[in-house]
Amino acid sequence: MTDNGPAVSRRQFDAIFESVRTWGRWPQADRGAWNRVTADHVRRAVAGVRSGVVVPMALPWNTRPGPDNRKPALHHMTDLGDVESPEPTTHKDFIAADYHGKGVTHLDALSHIAYRGRLYDGRAADGAVNAAGARFGAVSSLGPLVTRGVLLDLPAALGVRWLEPGQAVHARDVVAAEKALGVTIGEGDAVLLRSGCVRRREELGAWDPDEASAGLHAAAVPLLAGRGIALLGGDGDSDVRPSPVEGVHSPVHALVVAAMGVPLLDNLDLEALADATAEAARYDFLLVVAPLNVPGGTGSPVNPVAVL
Repeated sequence: MTDNGPAVSRRQFDAIFESVRTWGRWPQADRGAWNRVTADHVRRAVAGVRSGVVVPMALPWNTRPGPDNRKPALHHMTDLGDVESPEPTTHKDFIAADYHGKGVTHLDALSHIAYRGRLYDGRAADGAVNAAGARFGAVSSLGPLVTRGVLLDLPAALGVRWLEPGQAVHARDVVAAEKALGVTIGEGDAVLLRSGCVRRREELGAWDPDEASAGLHAAAVPLLAGRGIALLGGDGDSDVRPSPVEGVHSPVHALVVAAMGVPLLDNLDLEALADATAEAARYDFLLVVAPLNVPGGTGSPVNPVAVL
């Protein structure tokens, strides 16, 4: 057994997929598990705000190439006060990103992931997504999410600075973190997993997270499915790498997005939230996620915000 194990066969993985699948559950299928978040969920989450401390979670817009940023974001100026009429002068810029990667904090919509040719709810991927975009599971169908967030700060629970790349997080680790941090994941919650990779990168330098990253083991997903979560995110992309599943490079993506209908938040900066939750001695908070309204989009850059 390696740190990312135990190994999972394709037959075992398919059995996990079937066990967590929620296809046919919601009339608004392309919103997936966000259908779990009712007005009551929102009111309870808002009522839980105490200090009013606001913590953003997006990484800085990264235009520098590196082993963890193969497709850097773009940013350049289009007006330096010399384009329009004299007064007032204006300054304008252009931004763009191929954001599904490791360098941009983003949301994965349900059209982003298919397994065995099927998107969430059993929709055929080749009939739902083409060069014009997604006709099912687009980010524009999700809208904003306001719900209770839960930070699973694994390094804090384990008493380490960070999880090493390639270290798998198992169901028992999730339960132990809940106990250590005094928090319990419930229905409609957004679960954010901190591995400490942002701190590790700052102290030791960048590495290629496609080759090695800490994250959930596929066998841990049924626990989260049983809790009825609405959103999963992390400071990585939630998958442990190398993948422990034969022939499946991103098993957690396949299970969470394609089987459960749960959107994913990738590449969060959870360091400030870890400090704020430790200081407050509470690991739940109000979470607000507002993706861009991109018809046909498979996701969106985002700057999620926690309010304690």
